[in-house]
Amino acid sequence: MIKKRNGLFIVFEGLDNSGSSVQATLLHSILKKQGYRSFLTKEPTNSLIGGLLRAGLTGNWYADAYTRQLLFAADRAQHINNEINQNLESGKIVICDRYKLSSIAYGSYRIKDTLWLEQINNQFIDPDITFLIDVDPKLCALRIKKSEYSLNMYKEEKELEIIWKVYLKYAKNDKKIHIIDGQRDEMDVINQITDIVKKRLETK
Repeated sequence: MIKKRNGLFIVFEGLDNSGSSVQATLLHSILKKQGYRSFLTKEPTNSLIGGLLRAGLTGNWYADAYTRQLLFAADRAQHINNEINQNLESGKIVICDRYKLSSIAYGSYRIKDTLWLEQINNQFIDPDITFLIDVDPKLCALRIKKSEYSLNMYKEEKELEIIWKVYLKYAKNDKKIHIIDGQRDEMDVINQITDIVKKRLETK
């Protein structure tokens, strides 16, 4: 599933309600206005498999932790084959809200065998840039509880703290992951993100 790419693959990661979706949408809009060919997508996708995952995350359908992760992997495989690869090959900037790092970070809360989680995701292409939005787990928990609709299995501060530590562990070992302070003004955040993307585009 690893192919030569002409475009740029950018991923946004972070705890639920950290603002990663907002920043992904802002970056897509800014790049398009500046004349770049940008494609915005997300996971879980809107496919049949993605629908099952969303039903599970909202409590409307039950699957054990291992089944959920295999479904995430299946959804990701279909996503890459049907959308991500073809857009990268055509030279577009692909922006994805959530990807395999979220599967590992959230999946590890129930599945302690992180090697297994890594193995089922290693076959997938790596992002050129990952933005990990850093927002205090306590604040994310408060936002989740105030939200009328959310895909959040883990809503408590202690749960989110454990998940956040996993994100940080992987970020420290990957130079392509940029930790972004998400508790600043929204425009300050997107300006920093845009600057990083522009510098990366200059080196392509």
